[in-house]
Amino acid sequence: MYGYSGKILHIDLKTKKSWIETKPEEWYKLWIGGVSMASRLLWESIVPGCDPYDDGNPICIANGIFTGTPVPVGGKFGLASKSPQTGYVGDSLSGSWFSIALKRAGWDGVVLHNKCDQWTQVFIDDDRVQFNDASYLMGKGTFDTEEAIRDKLGDDQIRSCTIGPCGENMVRYANVTNDGRQAGRTGHGSVWGSKKLKALSVRGTKGVKVYDPKTLNKLSYDISKSAQGKDTEKYRVYGTSTGLMNTNSMGILPTRNFQEGVFEYAELVSGEYLDKHHKVKVIACAQCPIACEQMSIVKTGPFAGAMTGIEYESLFANSSNLGISDMRAAIKLVTISDQDGMDSISMGVSIGYAMECYERGVLTDSDFACPSHPEGFSLRFGEGDSAVKLAEMIRDREGIGALLSEGVKIASETIDKEKGTESYKWAMHVKGLEPAGYDARSLKTFAAGLAVGTRGGCHNRSAAYDPDMKGDTNRFTVDETRGKVAADTEEYAAVYDTLPLCKFIRRSFTGKADRAGAWPAIASLINATTGWDFDYDAVDLIGIRAHTIKKAFNIREGWTQEDDHLPWRWKHDPFTHGPSAGVVVTDEELEYMKKLYYEAKGWTEEGLIPKELLIKLGLPDVAEEIGV
Repeated sequence: MYGYSGKILHIDLKTKKSWIETKPEEWYKLWIGGVSMASRLLWESIVPGCDPYDDGNPICIANGIFTGTPVPVGGKFGLASKSPQTGYVGDSLSGSWFSIALKRAGWDGVVLHNKCDQWTQVFIDDDRVQFNDASYLMGKGTFDTEEAIRDKLGDDQIRSCTIGPCGENMVRYANVTNDGRQAGRTGHGSVWGSKKLKALSVRGTKGVKVYDPKTLNKLSYDISKSAQGKDTEKYRVYGTSTGLMNTNSMGILPTRNFQEGVFEYAELVSGEYLDKHHKVKVIACAQCPIACEQMSIVKTGPFAGAMTGIEYESLFANSSNLGISDMRAAIKLVTISDQDGMDSISMGVSIGYAMECYERGVLTDSDFACPSHPEGFSLRFGEGDSAVKLAEMIRDREGIGALLSEGVKIASETIDKEKGTESYKWAMHVKGLEPAGYDARSLKTFAAGLAVGTRGGCHNRSAAYDPDMKGDTNRFTVDETRGKVAADTEEYAAVYDTLPLCKFIRRSFTGKADRAGAWPAIASLINATTGWDFDYDAVDLIGIRAHTIKKAFNIREGWTQEDDHLPWRWKHDPFTHGPSAGVVVTDEELEYMKKLYYEAKGWTEEGLIPKELLIKLGLPDVAEEIGV
């Protein structure tokens, strides 16, 4: 088999035994790689109905079809477990050298079962699996952990996925980090923490064999050359944070816990400001010709020396969303999230929720008292020092930080029960996952995509903000097209997440980010890698099947259509100023769009998947379990 080894490595963390599962080529044609393969491995390996922190919730890692080849932005892997934030599928992507090392070690995927008895670093050394004591790594941040492992094993080519103090302390939205990149969202780091798995390290010394290297090299060269053109210029110069001024101008930039969509100090926390005052250098992931990560540093003030890569999503959550206009505080907050290993979006939105609780009198200074701050402190919007204090309390699960480390869903439910309040009205989450940096009140298609999303409030899995923001749809209104647009954009994104390819390459095929431009080129890349005979329709099915297995997983775990909801604020609390003032997504609009979406997917009125559709997609075993 070309492009794959045909082998999945299974590791039992409790018994310290491993075994090899071989998969036929037809299985690979269905699942390809990335989040699709990882989610399928999760479907096969989990104990249905288990708690996310139970032994029965495995860690599933799946490599990409193009990892270790010349294909640009193809050095990614998928990670899947049952999410402790949502109770449904938790699927994430990360990139760079870890995935390449895993591919060179001869593994298409890894499934880790059960729990370690003590803190452990698992080391995959080509065909061998070692279980090393991780006590010397405890308390170290994610980046320091990677370096300490390389020093201990004496090889700077070893690549590791790690958790930091947030994962050790089981912050519910902790990340898994590798090579400075985050497998973020949905709480993978806390699952690793529950298993006492501090790190998974790999050394791979083998090659990657492809079917037609000459053709693959030519195709890859052409895409790489195109990726250096105008379509990716904004990413190469300013990174994703350049989008902040655009969302602000449209009135959809989350501001002060999503209370408004325009931030009066947006220029001071923009990508352009970051580039001029704080950028140190630009970093690219492995196999990437674009290089979008803006490494930025704080040069003055109490947070001097704080440095990390700044993306739009991390920036909005820890600047405008908190009413913070001091870029230095925002960089410090993102540095804490990255180095200590927690999701910067969920962290920022959780702090924003607490700030609004404070300003409404639900919380007071004394609620923030703890051993490190015995008298407590104020937590008003714009107070960067206080936000940093609270981020550190969340990391350490200290005082009220322990509650906020559970995310806004659990925090609001707990506070409302204890205090008899209605803070759920400003608790921003979908299925327990805090939303990203595009306020959905005036992005009606995107609102539908978020509500029905298998992952929760995620912009990466639903690309429906794209047609809304570009004017392909009327973002302020609802019509009969919205269900199909939401379904199509979701499946489009799922193709990239399965290969997986970074979505920033999407315009580098023909200059247009659509199926007609990308699918023939992607089919050619797949065929040159594997020797298969994929065509346009086969590529389309990649996304449909990837989304279907995740939806099926959620159904088996108890999903109902009532779970496809939006935050109270987006349905009842309009902005008071800006281009999107006065707009909400009504319950009637949402129910109508959900109905249209289920129809577009070919599902029942209740959002369940018919058996015949599952069988048609090559999932007869899934049909037997959850099909209707």
